[in-house]
Amino acid sequence: MERRDELAELLTDHDVETLRHLVNEGMGDNTLRALTSDLAYLEAWGLAATGKSLPWPAPEALLLKFVAHHLWDPERRVTDPDHGMPADVDENLRSQGFLKSLGPHAPSTVRRRLANWSTLTKWRGLDGAFGSPSVKTAIRLAVRAVPRTRRGKSAKAVTGAVLAKLLATCATDSLRDLRDRAILMVAFASGGRRRSEIAGLRQEQLTIETPIEMPDAPPLPSVAIHLGRTKTTTGEQDDVVYLTGRPVDALNAWMMAAKIDKGSIFRAIGRWGTVSRRALDPQSVNAILKQRAEMAGLDAGDFSAHGLRSGYLTEAANRGIPLPEAMEQSRHRSLQQAAGYYNSATRRSGRAARML
Repeated sequence: MERRDELAELLTDHDVETLRHLVNEGMGDNTLRALTSDLAYLEAWGLAATGKSLPWPAPEALLLKFVAHHLWDPERRVTDPDHGMPADVDENLRSQGFLKSLGPHAPSTVRRRLANWSTLTKWRGLDGAFGSPSVKTAIRLAVRAVPRTRRGKSAKAVTGAVLAKLLATCATDSLRDLRDRAILMVAFASGGRRRSEIAGLRQEQLTIETPIEMPDAPPLPSVAIHLGRTKTTTGEQDDVVYLTGRPVDALNAWMMAAKIDKGSIFRAIGRWGTVSRRALDPQSVNAILKQRAEMAGLDAGDFSAHGLRSGYLTEAANRGIPLPEAMEQSRHRSLQQAAGYYNSATRRSGRAARML
């Protein structure tokens, strides 16, 4: 409280608003959304499990209770109804819409919620027991005791063949077809960009590069995309990816037809063909891909926007492009994570899997 009073005397209302704006802009919509969602869940769980609001800081015992309620063994639950999350807590959270899936939580979800809980605790100027050996050990042993099959964010990768089918549904010169064609081609060719990066792409991030000279063929147009802040990079890093050839043509065709010379590139289109001034929502990128998959006669449930990211590296593997070169465009920071996409394309049919 002394520190809060001291800050109140030093900072004006304008200072506070400036800092709040910087936090919001610097953190990003997705991170703020996750923090808000997780805080709501944690508060609801705390009330259901203890009958009280969350204490700040949370005692170690409460953190261990959270782990026990969310990482449990389904087989043990069959013989021991008291194992894992109590039935009344489960029913309470389910009735409020906080709990939908059956079974224990994914370890990644538990870790994320604990990490956000820790962040919110630090923002209050407090220290928590989130890094204590007992909490770390409880999570590690719980994950080891109940192995889970990790599901991909997209059931199937949007490889080159799938992408061709999606693009075939964007064959006209209508605004919607031009926009969706540009979205699909730019997202894929730029290394499988995330839907938030595509939705937030602005004209100011583009730089026209010198055309690429080709033997016995016209030069190919080239554009650099300055990514700015992404999920794995900060705004201080000037990560750049490149578009060459057809994706540049598709992007230019959309921007020219929509008369976009500044601001957000990919925008909503109204019922009467009016192009909005506001950027598309990231969820809309996912909806567009699913709609195009359905139009192409594919099962829309098999694909999501993340399939463009995994599809890019899978297609790179299919074409024999070295992994480091593909990562230069995808901007994966982890070799292990990139290899997970890259290797899946050839492991089943590769020599290592055909030793006998």
